[in-house]
Amino acid sequence: MITRRNALKTAAFAAGAFTLAPHLLKAQAASPAVNGTYPFKLPDLPYGYDAMEPYIDTLTMHLHHDKHHAAYVENLNKALADAGEPFHKMTVEDLLLHLDELPEKVRTVVRNNGGGHYNHSLFWQMLKKNEGGQPTGELAAAIKETFGGYPEFQQKFSAAAASVFGSGWAWLGVDDKNLKIGTTPNQDNPISKSDRKVVPLLGLDVWEHAYYLKYQNRRAEYIKAFWNVVNWDYVGQRYKDNLTA
Repeated sequence: MITRRNALKTAAFAAGAFTLAPHLLKAQAASPAVNGTYPFKLPDLPYGYDAMEPYIDTLTMHLHHDKHHAAYVENLNKALADAGEPFHKMTVEDLLLHLDELPEKVRTVVRNNGGGHYNHSLFWQMLKKNEGGQPTGELAAAIKETFGGYPEFQQKFSAAAASVFGSGWAWLGVDDKNLKIGTTPNQDNPISKSDRKVVPLLGLDVWEHAYYLKYQNRRAEYIKAFWNVVNWDYVGQRYKDNLTA
C-alpha cells in the first residue's frame, strides 16, 4: 500500500513538512465550506467581486471564484461519486489527511481538486482591503519575535511567493507557537503531509489565473499588491484559535 508519506511527499516547505493535525481543526471553525461534506458546494464570496480593486481586479475575482474554484468543487464531487459512502462523510481536511485510504483511481484527482477547494475556501476569507494595514495583538508580537518585525516578515513571505516555480502557494503557518513560512506546489497545502502539526494562517495563490489578467507576467507586482488586501483580523483570529486549541 502506498503510504501517506510517500503519496504526499511533494507537499513540503522550505523549513520542513507542513500539516494540520485533526485536533487543531478549531482554527477552521469559521470556514463552513471547509468543514462541509460530500457533495461539496462552492462557498459564496463574503464580499463583492470588486471589493479588492484596484489590487485584485473585478474580472479576475469573478473568474477565479466562479470558474476556477467552481471547477475544483465539481471535479472533487465527480471523483467521490463512486468512492463509497465512508468517504462521503469526510470533510475535505479528512480526505486530504487520509488520501492513502481512497481508491487509487481517484486519489490524485481528490488530492488536486480537494486541495484546490480547501485552499480557495480559506483564501477568500483571508482577503479584505486594508490599504497597507498590519497585523495587531498576539500575531504582531509573534511576527516580531520570529522574523524581527513586520517588514522583515513581508520580505521573507514575498520572496517565498516569488520563488514558486510555476503554479503553487506561499503560506504562513504556525506549529504550536512557532511561525513558519513556506510554499507548496500546485494545489498542495499545509495539511497534505503529516510530520508536524502546523495550522495555515495566511496563503497567497500564485497560480497565473490569480493575477494574469491585471499583472500578466509581473508576479512581483501582484505579490506587492497583496499586502493591501490581507484580512489580518481573520488571520489573527486563526492564530489565537491555535493558541487555545
